[in-house]
Amino acid sequence: MSAGPLIPSDPSADEVRRSALRRMRTVAVSLLLLAAAVYAATLGRDGAWGFVNAGAEASMVGAIADWFAVTALFKHPLGLPIPHTALIPKRKDDLGKGLEQFVGENFLQADIIRERVLGVQIAQRVADWLAVPANAERVVTEVAEVAAVALGKVRDDHIEALVNEALVPRFREEPIAPLLGGLLAEALEDNLHHGVVDLMLEEMHDWLVANPDTVHEVLGERAPWWAPESVNTYVINRAHLEMVRWMAEIRDTPDHRARRALDSMLERLSDDLLENPDTQARADRLKERVLEHPAVIGTAVTLWKALRKALLTSLDDPQGAVRRRLLVEVEAASARLRSDAPLRERLDRMAADAAVFAVERYGTELTAVITHTIERWDGKEAAQRIELHVGRDLQFIRINGTIVGGLVGLLIHAISVWIH
Repeated sequence: MSAGPLIPSDPSADEVRRSALRRMRTVAVSLLLLAAAVYAATLGRDGAWGFVNAGAEASMVGAIADWFAVTALFKHPLGLPIPHTALIPKRKDDLGKGLEQFVGENFLQADIIRERVLGVQIAQRVADWLAVPANAERVVTEVAEVAAVALGKVRDDHIEALVNEALVPRFREEPIAPLLGGLLAEALEDNLHHGVVDLMLEEMHDWLVANPDTVHEVLGERAPWWAPESVNTYVINRAHLEMVRWMAEIRDTPDHRARRALDSMLERLSDDLLENPDTQARADRLKERVLEHPAVIGTAVTLWKALRKALLTSLDDPQGAVRRRLLVEVEAASARLRSDAPLRERLDRMAADAAVFAVERYGTELTAVITHTIERWDGKEAAQRIELHVGRDLQFIRINGTIVGGLVGLLIHAISVWIH
C-alpha cells in the first residue's frame, strides 16, 4: 500500500510541542556536557575526586546509552545504518498491527464495554441534562432544523416514485373489500360515524336555509309545465320548508328513523364487504379504476406539498404547534426518566447491549482502522510526528540515565575501593 500524508495537525499546538521538546533536549545535553566537564576536570585525581570522576564517567556512559536508545526509535543515530535502529520508520506497519491487537484485546472486550457503559448511567445524565429548559429547547431546535432539512430533500419525483413503485402495486395486491369492511365495522361499533353524520346534517340544513333560490330553481325546472305558476311556487315553497324541517328533525333527534335506516344500511354494507363475493368484486373493480386514474399521482403529490408546507411553516416558527408539542414531549420524557428508576435501568442495559453488539459485530473493523491508517503514513513523517508528541517525555530517559548512571558509577567505585 502506498504511503500517504498524515492528517494535518494544529500548527500552533505543534509549535508548542516542538518548543518543549527542544527545552528537554537542551537539559539532557547540558547534563551530558556537565558530566564530561567534571570527568575531564577530575581525571587522574585520587581520594574523593576519584569518586567524582567515576560518577561522571558512568553518567556519560548512561547518558550516551540512553540517547542512543531514544534516538534509535525514530532514526539512525548519527546517520549510521546500525541494525535495529530507526524502528518506527522501518516497522511502523508491525507497530500498527501490534497496537491494533493491543486495543482489541484490552479495550474492546464485552465485559469491559458493558461495565463502562453501565457505570456512565447514560439515562440519568440525559434526564438531568434535559431537565434544564435551555437544553430541552436546544434539542427541539436541533430536531426541527434536521427535520426541515430532511423534508426539503424530498422532491416531488420522489413522491411519484413512491406511489408508482411501492404504494400502487401494494394496493393492487391487497383486497380492498375486507379492509374497508373491517374499518367500517369498527367505526359502527364505536359509533365513530355519528360525528360525520351530524356534521353532514348540520351543513345540509344550513345550506337549505341559506340557498332557497337555488332550491326553487332546481325544483322549478322539474315542475309540470301545464300547472299554473302560482301553484308551482306554492308547492316549491312548501317542499323547501318541509326539507328544512325534516333536516332539522333528523339533526336534533339522535334516534331518528332516518338515522337508524342509515345505520342499518352501513351495517349491511360492512357485512357485504366482508362476506359477499359480488360486493367484494365491485369494490375491487372500483379500486382498480381509482388506481388507474391519472389524478391519483397528482393528488398524492398535492397532498404531500400541502403537508410539507404546513410542517415546514410550523417547524420554522419557534412558537409553532409542532415545536411546542416536541418541547412538551421532551420535558415529559425528562421528568419520567428522573422519576422512574426501573426505566433508567432498562435503558442503560439497552445501551450496554447495543454497545456490546457493536463491538462484537464491528470491533475487528474498528481496530483495523488503526493498521490501515498507519500503513498509509510515510515512515519518516510518522516518526517525526510521533517524536513531536512523545519525544519530550522520552528525554527524561536520557536525564534519568545520566543521573542513575552517575550514582551507579559511584557505587561501583566505592565497592572497588572497599575490595582493594
